[in-house]
Amino acid sequence: MVGTMTQPVESPLRSEAEAALRRLVGDDEARLRDDQWRAIESLVVDRRRVLVVQRTGWGKSAVYFVATALLRERGAGPTVIVSPLLALMRDQVAAAERAGIRAVTINSANVTEWDDIHEQIAGGSVDVLLCSPERLNNPDFRDRVLPRLAASAGLMVVDEAHCVSDWGHDFRPDYRRIRTFLTQLPRGVPVLATTATANARVTRDVAEQVAAKHAEEPAADGIAANRTDTDVLVLRGGLDRSSLHLAVVSLPDQAARVAWLSHALPLLPGSGIVYTLTVAMAEQVAAHLRSSGIDARTYTGQTDPAERELLEEDLRHNRVKALVATSALGMGFDKPDLAFVVHLGAPSSPIAYYQQVGRAGRGVDSAVVVLLPGQEDRRIWDYFGSLGFPPLNQVEATLSALSDGRVQSVAQLETAVDLRRSRLEMMLKVLDVDGAVRRVKGGWLGTGQPWEYDAERYRRVAEARRHEQQTMLDYEATDECRMLFLRRTLDDPELAPGWRCGRCDNCGGAALPAGPTSDEVTEARQDLVAVGVEILPRRQWPSGMDRLGIDVKGRISPEEQAAPGRAVARLDGLGLSEALRDLFAPRTVDSETPVPLRHAAATVLREWLTEGDVNGVVAIRSTTRPVLTHHLAGGLARFLNVPVLATIGPRPGQEAPGRHDVNSAMRLAGVVKRLDLKPVTGAPSLADARVLLVDDYTDSGWTLTVAARLLRIAGASEVLPFVLAQR
Repeated sequence: MVGTMTQPVESPLRSEAEAALRRLVGDDEARLRDDQWRAIESLVVDRRRVLVVQRTGWGKSAVYFVATALLRERGAGPTVIVSPLLALMRDQVAAAERAGIRAVTINSANVTEWDDIHEQIAGGSVDVLLCSPERLNNPDFRDRVLPRLAASAGLMVVDEAHCVSDWGHDFRPDYRRIRTFLTQLPRGVPVLATTATANARVTRDVAEQVAAKHAEEPAADGIAANRTDTDVLVLRGGLDRSSLHLAVVSLPDQAARVAWLSHALPLLPGSGIVYTLTVAMAEQVAAHLRSSGIDARTYTGQTDPAERELLEEDLRHNRVKALVATSALGMGFDKPDLAFVVHLGAPSSPIAYYQQVGRAGRGVDSAVVVLLPGQEDRRIWDYFGSLGFPPLNQVEATLSALSDGRVQSVAQLETAVDLRRSRLEMMLKVLDVDGAVRRVKGGWLGTGQPWEYDAERYRRVAEARRHEQQTMLDYEATDECRMLFLRRTLDDPELAPGWRCGRCDNCGGAALPAGPTSDEVTEARQDLVAVGVEILPRRQWPSGMDRLGIDVKGRISPEEQAAPGRAVARLDGLGLSEALRDLFAPRTVDSETPVPLRHAAATVLREWLTEGDVNGVVAIRSTTRPVLTHHLAGGLARFLNVPVLATIGPRPGQEAPGRHDVNSAMRLAGVVKRLDLKPVTGAPSLADARVLLVDDYTDSGWTLTVAARLLRIAGASEVLPFVLAQR
């Protein structure tokens, strides 16, 4: 956070700033770095717009907290900080309190406090308000609180500002509306944007966003009356972190990589983070590490917010060896003595990778950073890449649905637009920023403003992401200095010709534990093939199904529900997940159930069911994998020594495969219209039958839900779903 002063303190204001810094960090010897002071002076004296691009741990938060203290002393209004993550907000509130700054936050975890916080803001007792970019377009906050903040703000801060850019590694549509907010600020309100992860292109893009023109209002005190709207001071520093020892360990398969973790972590000093690419991987790896005697916990986007806070504190105070996390634990988490960061699978962008490894070694002399790449990485990148901005026809369908002047909720729009909810919500945010739609209480409203589909822009962004993915593969394979590779890739302005770090594995300066033994690899392999994932039944129908001609609503009646079921494994995990991904790959020819998966299915049934739990099997008839599903259902019936009672599949004329890349309402409507129950000739009746319902995989859950409903209506007393894979 602080640096060594290179020249004497020359002004009373700098002395005042450094006194505030010392309160902030609790260190009587703390001094501002020269660029920290330059940024603070530009904000407080010149009221400029400043973009600070500096490595993690440099002290960007010190700039805005010290500037806040100085501005508040001079009668300025509160600082508004837009922060992307709860972890970041919690750390910043604690830091502000140390400096005597009253900071509050509005986020999804403190809903009950919002009204009180709004009153404190109006009363002037708040020095700093931290809010998420999503809050900027909450109707009540946008219409009631934001105008007052824009008029009275003393400083505007955009943290993790690379998110403003389409080219940033973590594009968030809500960040784009910050440009609109900047245009609403009166002249003379300084703006600070900060990030640790931006190459030259992203830096230029963010600077252009920060330079958004002011509202045509005079400055209250006449300061900066003659400055231009494009006058953005960019302070960009070097990216080298002298504590980081970078390494790549290439191992033959998943079991070897997981075994390396369980072998190496006890030998590494301190505590740290193990990053994975998916939630399922995080859960599996953490479970394996615990079974090996390592205190590891899981931290993902699905972790309850209160639990996240506890986990962060456990790691911060070294009460756990590691958090096994997705990217949900990233920007803003502050633990100066974090001793290691290990990636089980590579992020798709060198910018994202540098940002995550930057969590390590901020306050210690040495930290280990290891990448364990996997063959499945590119497949996972492709999946997330497929979730980009929707094609033109889906955007037009959304705008058409909102063209009649009625406010519609996302659930209502799902009956008109065949997109999953997450992609629909993302698209609405982009359209909102572009002015084509507007979020209001109760949902969304069309504005009637013209909107053009910028296909060229989306193509450029997609191409840039493909380039970044190739750069990550090049990083894995390079034999040159790894920190040099990252600094050059990120356009480090301080990189000198011929420089090498001397600390990475290619420079001979990374001392890693030896590889795992064959017994450890065998143990990891056996652990990873552990099978059985619970499938919870759907309990609620989507809203507005009557619009699609489907007569269902509200809660699903218990008399029509499935019981909890089982899947052999998840598609996005480790172990057998790889075999399942191969089985369901588009290139794979339909065939009988592979032998390893037959054994795995039998294992799940043995561990799940006891004799007499089911007295019949019902098969889902697949149009894409008919051989697989027929063979699987017949084999399970023979294993359980029960008959196949019926099949459920497409009605005549409905044989085309149903789409899975749509929202719940659309998916359910397609399933209901498509599925039909056919009892097997000569088989026992379905009346009072306890049925094992067999399908190849489940995604949305609606096929199993509708099939179970058909069976329950036909008299089955219980329906237990079973699939090979859960998406």
